[in-house]
Amino acid sequence: MKTRILVTGASGFVGGSFCRRHGENPELAIRGLGRRPVDLPGYIQADLARPLELDWTPDIVIHAAARSSPWGSLAEFRRQNVEATRHVVDFCEKRGVRKLVFVSSSSVYYRDGDQLGLTEDSPIGPSYTNHYARTKHEAERIVGTFERDWCIVRPRAVFGPHDTVLFPRILRAASEGRMISITRPGPPAVGDLIFIDTLSDYLLRAALDPEVVGDFNLTNGEVVVMGELLNRIFERLDLPKPSRSVSLDKAMRIARILETFYRIFLPWREPPLTRYGVGVLAWSKTFDVSKALGTLGPPSTSLEEGLERFLAWKLSGVEEPPPLASQGNAVRIPP
Repeated sequence: MKTRILVTGASGFVGGSFCRRHGENPELAIRGLGRRPVDLPGYIQADLARPLELDWTPDIVIHAAARSSPWGSLAEFRRQNVEATRHVVDFCEKRGVRKLVFVSSSSVYYRDGDQLGLTEDSPIGPSYTNHYARTKHEAERIVGTFERDWCIVRPRAVFGPHDTVLFPRILRAASEGRMISITRPGPPAVGDLIFIDTLSDYLLRAALDPEVVGDFNLTNGEVVVMGELLNRIFERLDLPKPSRSVSLDKAMRIARILETFYRIFLPWREPPLTRYGVGVLAWSKTFDVSKALGTLGPPSTSLEEGLERFLAWKLSGVEEPPPLASQGNAVRIPP
Protein backbone atom coordinates (compact mmCIF):
# COMPACT_ATOMS: atom_id res chain seq x y z
CA MET A 1 0.00 0.00 0.00
CA LYS A 2 1.12 3.54 -0.70
CA THR A 3 2.00 5.80 2.21
CA ARG A 4 -0.52 8.63 2.26
CA ILE A 5 0.94 12.08 2.96
CA LEU A 6 -1.03 15.30 3.35
CA VAL A 7 1.02 18.46 2.76
CA THR A 8 -0.45 21.73 4.04
CA GLY A 9 0.73 24.94 2.45
CA ALA A 10 0.90 23.30 -0.96
CA SER A 11 0.01 26.62 -2.62
CA GLY A 12 3.19 28.09 -1.13
CA PHE A 13 6.89 27.73 -1.84
CA VAL A 14 7.92 24.89 0.49
CA GLY A 15 4.74 22.80 0.38
CA GLY A 16 4.29 23.17 -3.37
CA SER A 17 7.93 22.35 -4.07
CA PHE A 18 7.68 19.19 -1.95
CA CYS A 19 4.57 18.04 -3.83
CA ARG A 20 6.18 18.60 -7.21
CA ARG A 21 9.46 16.94 -6.27
CA HIS A 22 7.92 13.81 -4.75
CA GLY A 23 4.40 13.81 -6.17
CA GLU A 24 4.94 10.92 -8.59
CA ASN A 25 6.91 8.65 -6.30
CA PRO A 26 5.06 5.34 -6.90
CA GLU A 27 5.28 4.41 -3.22
CA LEU A 28 3.53 7.58 -2.05
CA ALA A 29 0.04 9.05 -2.31
CA ILE A 30 0.60 12.78 -1.77
CA ARG A 31 -2.18 15.32 -1.57
CA GLY A 32 -1.55 19.00 -1.14
CA LEU A 33 -3.77 21.45 0.72
CA GLY A 34 -3.72 25.23 0.56
CA ARG A 35 -5.75 28.43 0.51
CA ARG A 36 -5.20 29.27 -3.17
CA PRO A 37 -6.14 27.12 -6.18
CA VAL A 38 -3.20 25.10 -7.52
CA ASP A 39 -2.88 22.67 -10.42
CA LEU A 40 -1.80 19.58 -8.48
CA PRO A 41 -3.39 16.13 -8.63
CA GLY A 42 -5.71 15.58 -5.68
CA TYR A 43 -5.19 19.14 -4.43
CA ILE A 44 -7.50 20.32 -1.62
CA GLN A 45 -8.38 23.99 -1.33
CA ALA A 46 -9.12 24.83 2.30
CA ASP A 47 -8.50 27.52 4.90
CA LEU A 48 -6.80 26.14 7.99
CA ALA A 49 -8.11 29.06 10.03
CA ARG A 50 -11.18 26.83 10.37
CA PRO A 51 -11.33 23.22 11.64
CA LEU A 52 -10.14 20.76 9.02
CA GLU A 53 -12.64 18.21 7.71
CA LEU A 54 -11.58 15.89 4.88
CA ASP A 55 -12.98 12.75 3.30
CA TRP A 56 -9.43 11.34 3.13
CA THR A 57 -7.22 10.22 6.00
CA PRO A 58 -3.45 10.43 5.59
CA ASP A 59 -0.84 8.34 7.37
CA ILE A 60 1.47 11.34 7.74
CA VAL A 61 0.92 15.11 7.72
CA ILE A 62 3.61 17.59 6.71
CA HIS A 63 2.42 20.95 8.00
CA ALA A 64 4.13 23.64 5.91
CA ALA A 65 1.30 26.19 5.80
CA ALA A 66 2.12 29.53 7.41
CA ARG A 67 1.93 33.26 7.14
CA SER A 68 5.56 33.82 6.19
CA SER A 69 6.32 37.52 6.21
CA PRO A 70 8.29 40.01 8.28
CA TRP A 71 5.22 42.26 8.46
CA GLY A 72 1.62 42.02 9.67
CA SER A 73 -0.46 42.17 12.82
CA LEU A 74 -0.04 39.71 15.67
CA ALA A 75 -3.70 38.71 15.24
CA GLU A 76 -3.11 37.79 11.60
CA PHE A 77 -0.03 35.75 12.43
CA ARG A 78 -1.78 33.96 15.29
CA ARG A 79 -4.74 33.09 13.08
CA GLN A 80 -2.66 31.69 10.22
CA ASN A 81 0.21 30.16 12.21
CA VAL A 82 -1.09 29.26 15.65
CA GLU A 83 -4.80 28.56 15.18
CA ALA A 84 -4.12 26.81 11.89
CA THR A 85 -1.61 24.53 13.61
CA ARG A 86 -4.10 23.79 16.37
CA HIS A 87 -6.64 22.71 13.75
CA VAL A 88 -4.03 20.50 12.06
CA VAL A 89 -3.13 18.82 15.36
CA ASP A 90 -6.81 18.32 16.17
CA PHE A 91 -7.32 16.71 12.76
CA CYS A 92 -4.32 14.41 13.30
CA GLU A 93 -5.61 13.37 16.73
CA LYS A 94 -9.12 12.60 15.47
CA ARG A 95 -7.94 10.67 12.42
CA GLY A 96 -5.16 8.70 14.11
CA VAL A 97 -2.42 10.14 11.90
CA ARG A 98 0.75 8.31 12.84
CA LYS A 99 3.19 11.19 12.40
CA LEU A 100 3.15 14.97 12.14
CA VAL A 101 6.09 16.88 10.61
CA PHE A 102 6.00 20.61 11.26
CA VAL A 103 7.97 23.12 9.18
CA SER A 104 8.92 25.83 11.67
CA SER A 105 11.63 28.46 11.23
CA SER A 106 15.16 29.16 12.38
CA SER A 107 13.99 32.69 13.22
CA VAL A 108 12.59 31.43 16.54
CA TYR A 109 16.18 31.68 17.84
CA TYR A 110 17.00 35.14 16.53
CA ARG A 111 18.22 37.96 18.72
CA ASP A 112 19.70 41.33 17.80
CA GLY A 113 23.36 40.66 17.12
CA ASP A 114 25.55 37.84 15.84
CA GLN A 115 24.66 34.25 16.76
CA LEU A 116 27.13 31.55 15.77
CA GLY A 117 26.85 27.78 16.03
CA LEU A 118 23.22 27.66 17.14
CA THR A 119 22.01 24.18 18.10
CA GLU A 120 18.66 22.63 18.99
CA ASP A 121 19.51 23.35 22.63
CA SER A 122 20.03 27.08 22.09
CA PRO A 123 17.49 29.22 24.00
CA ILE A 124 14.24 30.28 22.37
CA GLY A 125 12.19 33.22 23.70
CA PRO A 126 10.83 34.86 25.71
CA SER A 127 11.47 37.78 23.31
CA TYR A 128 11.33 37.37 19.53
CA THR A 129 12.52 39.35 16.54
CA ASN A 130 9.02 39.66 15.02
CA HIS A 131 5.47 38.26 15.11
CA TYR A 132 6.37 35.52 12.64
CA ALA A 133 9.06 34.07 14.90
CA ARG A 134 6.85 34.37 17.99
CA THR A 135 3.90 32.57 16.42
CA LYS A 136 6.04 29.84 14.85
CA HIS A 137 7.33 29.02 18.33
CA GLU A 138 3.80 29.12 19.73
CA ALA A 139 2.84 26.66 16.99
CA GLU A 140 5.79 24.44 17.93
CA ARG A 141 4.39 24.15 21.45
CA ILE A 142 1.07 22.98 20.03
CA VAL A 143 2.79 20.37 17.85
CA GLY A 144 4.56 19.12 20.98
CA THR A 145 1.17 18.17 22.46
CA PHE A 146 0.46 15.70 19.65
CA GLU A 147 0.13 12.30 21.29
CA ARG A 148 1.82 10.32 18.52
CA ASP A 149 5.13 10.87 16.70
CA TRP A 150 6.05 14.42 15.76
CA CYS A 151 9.05 16.14 14.25
CA ILE A 152 9.81 19.87 14.09
CA VAL A 153 12.26 21.16 11.47
CA ARG A 154 13.68 24.69 11.52
CA PRO A 155 15.12 25.49 8.08
CA ARG A 156 17.34 28.53 7.67
CA ALA A 157 16.89 30.84 4.66
CA VAL A 158 15.16 28.55 2.15
CA PHE A 159 15.82 29.49 -1.47
CA GLY A 160 15.40 28.06 -4.94
CA PRO A 161 13.18 28.25 -8.01
CA HIS A 162 9.79 29.81 -7.20
CA ASP A 163 11.08 31.35 -3.97
CA THR A 164 8.46 33.77 -2.67
CA VAL A 165 10.09 34.98 0.53
CA LEU A 166 13.88 35.18 0.76
CA PHE A 167 15.29 36.71 -2.43
CA PRO A 168 12.27 38.40 -4.08
CA ARG A 169 12.38 41.44 -1.77
CA ILE A 170 16.15 41.80 -2.20
CA LEU A 171 16.08 41.40 -5.97
CA ARG A 172 13.17 43.82 -6.31
CA ALA A 173 15.02 46.43 -4.27
CA ALA A 174 18.13 45.91 -6.40
CA SER A 175 16.20 46.22 -9.67
CA GLU A 176 14.66 49.49 -8.45
CA GLY A 177 18.02 50.87 -7.31
CA ARG A 178 16.95 50.84 -3.64
CA MET A 179 19.44 48.25 -2.39
CA ILE A 180 21.91 49.54 0.20
CA SER A 181 25.05 48.07 1.69
CA ILE A 182 24.96 47.89 5.48
CA THR A 183 28.30 48.37 7.19
CA ARG A 184 29.00 46.79 10.55
CA PRO A 185 31.89 46.65 12.95
CA GLY A 186 34.15 43.64 12.70
CA PRO A 187 34.16 40.95 10.00
CA PRO A 188 31.43 40.75 7.34
CA ALA A 189 28.17 38.98 8.19
CA VAL A 190 28.03 35.26 7.45
CA GLY A 191 25.07 32.90 7.35
CA ASP A 192 23.58 29.58 6.34
CA LEU A 193 21.00 28.80 3.67
CA ILE A 194 19.17 25.69 2.52
CA PHE A 195 18.22 24.86 -1.06
CA ILE A 196 14.57 23.94 -1.55
CA ASP A 197 15.27 20.44 -2.93
CA THR A 198 17.52 19.67 0.03
CA LEU A 199 14.72 20.73 2.36
CA SER A 200 12.13 18.72 0.41
CA ASP A 201 14.26 15.59 0.64
CA TYR A 202 14.88 16.10 4.35
CA LEU A 203 11.13 16.47 4.86
CA LEU A 204 10.50 13.16 3.13
CA ARG A 205 13.10 11.43 5.28
CA ALA A 206 11.58 12.93 8.40
CA ALA A 207 8.12 11.81 7.32
CA LEU A 208 8.99 8.20 6.45
CA ASP A 209 11.55 7.30 9.09
CA PRO A 210 9.86 6.45 12.42
CA GLU A 211 13.17 7.06 14.19
CA VAL A 212 13.22 10.73 13.18
CA VAL A 213 11.43 12.51 16.03
CA GLY A 214 12.03 15.71 17.95
CA ASP A 215 13.44 18.98 16.62
CA PHE A 216 16.08 19.56 13.94
CA ASN A 217 17.81 22.66 12.61
CA LEU A 218 18.26 22.37 8.85
CA THR A 219 20.77 24.10 6.57
CA ASN A 220 22.96 23.07 3.65
CA GLY A 221 25.87 23.02 6.09
CA GLU A 222 27.88 25.60 4.12
CA VAL A 223 28.43 29.02 5.68
CA VAL A 224 28.68 31.92 3.21
CA VAL A 225 29.55 35.61 3.43
CA MET A 226 26.16 37.17 2.80
CA GLY A 227 27.41 40.30 1.00
CA GLU A 228 29.59 38.29 -1.37
CA LEU A 229 26.70 35.94 -2.15
CA LEU A 230 24.35 38.80 -2.94
CA ASN A 231 26.91 40.56 -5.14
CA ARG A 232 27.42 37.35 -7.09
CA ILE A 233 23.67 37.03 -7.63
CA PHE A 234 23.37 40.69 -8.69
CA GLU A 235 26.21 40.26 -11.17
CA ARG A 236 24.77 37.11 -12.73
CA LEU A 237 21.30 38.67 -13.04
CA ASP A 238 22.75 41.94 -14.37
CA LEU A 239 21.35 43.93 -11.46
CA PRO A 240 23.08 46.99 -10.01
CA LYS A 241 25.11 46.38 -6.89
CA PRO A 242 24.41 48.67 -3.93
CA SER A 243 25.95 52.09 -4.53
CA ARG A 244 25.22 53.47 -1.06
CA SER A 245 26.50 52.35 2.31
CA VAL A 246 24.68 52.86 5.61
CA SER A 247 25.88 51.94 9.08
CA LEU A 248 24.01 49.23 10.93
CA ASP A 249 22.88 51.67 13.64
CA LYS A 250 21.55 54.15 11.08
CA ALA A 251 19.79 51.41 9.09
CA MET A 252 18.06 50.23 12.26
CA ARG A 253 16.94 53.79 13.08
CA ILE A 254 15.53 54.26 9.58
CA ALA A 255 13.76 50.88 9.72
CA ARG A 256 12.23 51.72 13.12
CA ILE A 257 10.89 55.05 11.81
CA LEU A 258 9.45 53.40 8.70
CA GLU A 259 7.82 50.64 10.74
CA THR A 260 6.18 53.19 13.03
CA PHE A 261 4.90 55.24 10.10
CA TYR A 262 3.51 52.24 8.24
CA ARG A 263 1.97 50.75 11.38
CA ILE A 264 0.01 53.97 12.00
CA PHE A 265 -0.82 55.11 8.48
CA LEU A 266 -0.40 52.12 6.14
CA PRO A 267 -0.78 49.00 8.30
CA TRP A 268 -1.80 46.86 5.33
CA ARG A 269 1.50 47.51 3.51
CA GLU A 270 4.97 46.22 4.29
CA PRO A 271 7.57 48.98 4.80
CA PRO A 272 10.42 49.10 2.27
CA LEU A 273 12.84 48.44 5.14
CA THR A 274 12.23 46.52 8.38
CA ARG A 275 14.47 45.85 11.36
CA TYR A 276 14.18 42.14 10.61
CA GLY A 277 15.35 42.75 7.04
CA VAL A 278 18.30 44.78 8.25
CA GLY A 279 19.24 42.03 10.68
CA VAL A 280 19.12 39.36 7.98
CA LEU A 281 21.76 41.25 5.99
CA ALA A 282 23.89 42.67 8.79
CA TRP A 283 24.10 40.02 11.52
CA SER A 284 25.82 36.66 11.37
CA LYS A 285 23.55 33.65 11.99
CA THR A 286 25.06 30.18 11.70
CA PHE A 287 23.89 26.77 12.83
CA ASP A 288 25.53 23.57 14.02
CA VAL A 289 23.55 20.94 12.12
CA SER A 290 25.40 17.90 13.47
CA LYS A 291 22.13 16.40 14.72
CA ALA A 292 20.49 16.64 11.28
CA LEU A 293 23.56 15.30 9.48
CA GLY A 294 23.78 12.33 11.82
CA THR A 295 20.07 11.49 11.62
CA LEU A 296 18.92 12.67 8.19
CA GLY A 297 22.19 12.42 6.25
CA PRO A 298 24.05 14.94 4.10
CA PRO A 299 22.25 17.51 1.90
CA SER A 300 20.98 15.99 -1.33
CA THR A 301 21.96 19.11 -3.32
CA SER A 302 25.05 21.22 -2.68
CA LEU A 303 24.70 24.93 -2.09
CA GLU A 304 26.66 25.66 -5.29
CA GLU A 305 24.40 23.48 -7.42
CA GLY A 306 21.33 24.96 -5.76
CA LEU A 307 22.52 28.49 -6.45
CA GLU A 308 23.20 27.68 -10.11
CA ARG A 309 19.73 26.19 -10.49
CA PHE A 310 18.15 29.20 -8.82
CA LEU A 311 20.03 31.59 -11.14
CA ALA A 312 19.12 29.51 -14.21
CA TRP A 313 15.47 29.77 -13.21
CA LYS A 314 15.65 33.54 -12.75
CA LEU A 315 17.43 33.97 -16.08
CA SER A 316 14.87 31.79 -17.87
CA GLY A 317 12.09 34.26 -17.10
CA VAL A 318 9.68 31.36 -16.48
CA GLU A 319 7.83 32.16 -13.28
CA GLU A 320 5.21 29.39 -13.28
CA PRO A 321 6.06 26.17 -11.40
CA PRO A 322 6.97 23.21 -13.62
CA PRO A 323 4.59 20.28 -14.15
CA LEU A 324 5.03 17.17 -12.08
CA ALA A 325 8.04 15.06 -12.98
CA SER A 326 7.55 11.77 -14.74
CA GLN A 327 7.77 8.65 -12.62
CA GLY A 328 11.13 7.86 -14.13
CA ASN A 329 12.55 11.10 -12.75
CA ALA A 330 10.89 10.92 -9.36
CA VAL A 331 13.28 11.21 -6.45
CA ARG A 332 12.94 8.22 -4.16
CA ILE A 333 14.51 8.35 -0.73
CA PRO A 334 14.40 5.16 1.32
CA PRO A 335 13.01 5.41 4.85
